[in-house]
Amino acid sequence: MTRRAAPPAPELFPSPDPAELLALLTLRFTPQLGPRRTEALRRHFGTARAALGASLAERRAVPGLDARSLAAIGTPKPAEQAQAELEKAAGAGVRVLGRGLAGYPEALDALGDPPAVLWVRGEWPEFPAVPRALGVVGTRAVSPSARSLTRQISADLARAGVLVVSGLARGVDTEAHSAAVEAGGPSVAVLGSAVDHIYPSENVPLSRQLTLVSEYPLGTPPAQHHFPTRNRLIAGLSAGSLIVEGELKSGSMITATHALDCGRTVFAVPGRAGDPRAAGPHRLLREGAVLTESAQDILDELGWGTAPAAPQRDLPPDQTRVLASLTQPTTLDDLQTQVPLPLPDLQTALVMLQLMGLVEEAGGRWARR
Repeated sequence: MTRRAAPPAPELFPSPDPAELLALLTLRFTPQLGPRRTEALRRHFGTARAALGASLAERRAVPGLDARSLAAIGTPKPAEQAQAELEKAAGAGVRVLGRGLAGYPEALDALGDPPAVLWVRGEWPEFPAVPRALGVVGTRAVSPSARSLTRQISADLARAGVLVVSGLARGVDTEAHSAAVEAGGPSVAVLGSAVDHIYPSENVPLSRQLTLVSEYPLGTPPAQHHFPTRNRLIAGLSAGSLIVEGELKSGSMITATHALDCGRTVFAVPGRAGDPRAAGPHRLLREGAVLTESAQDILDELGWGTAPAAPQRDLPPDQTRVLASLTQPTTLDDLQTQVPLPLPDLQTALVMLQLMGLVEEAGGRWARR
């Protein structure tokens, strides 16, 4: 006897097929079923709803299912969890997207194991098979020069109409998101937690300016094993991935591997020889990644046109000269040799630029933000 699922709760973002969405979410909550097995069921029976309504004998014909997973399908608890989750999402203003239904990103078909369900908070853009989007990732302990370059590239990409995708982690991710938003573009953060559980907590204000997406149910806290898994979504949602800094064994390199598996382009920023943070990009460059020093390198490779010039601020002459001289992180002494200003005037110009968010000081060096 087939257990009839309860009707789905009204959603803030109604699905064109609420019964199918509920069925997909039920399979998502079923123990022993991951993305691959869920998709095998959906493809075998045509819909997730048909898979739930099939007999045990019919399900045995689906490749890849073992006795434990077969026994778990159709038990009451996953359906109850799915119904409760839809109600919770509607109340939180969170959109739930099911694979095969409207809104689910076609770009993720490039992955071997796309999630059956995604949770989205914010304005959700279209993601065609090859989206006009770029993943920007790197180390949390980002160097001043890499921080400045990340911001410049991300801002230029945003001005060129490229969606910046990253993971909202400290370091490179944070700089990529914030620079894209400040340049007037959208940015998507793929989380290793639920969209209502922001990590790190200092990025809560930034998260309100982004579109958030996750494959984890509401209330799920961050966990170490979630982050390597979420990196495949950054790669899948992007036409290419830029690795700014990262050690040989890092999440950035995992993202690059997933990008290659998806047939996407990998871009890498060269760093300082001997710096462990440059080891990952240098290996990628030796293996054929596109050497990247500017957004234009990315736009040229992908055939996306030219980055528009950044808007010029109307600054006093001293500040204009100082800002123009900061082509790379520079000490105060070195900067004074480039800009012939009295030291008090140079320091005043730097402080004013810092207050405007145009420069920053780290480790005794000044750099553009």
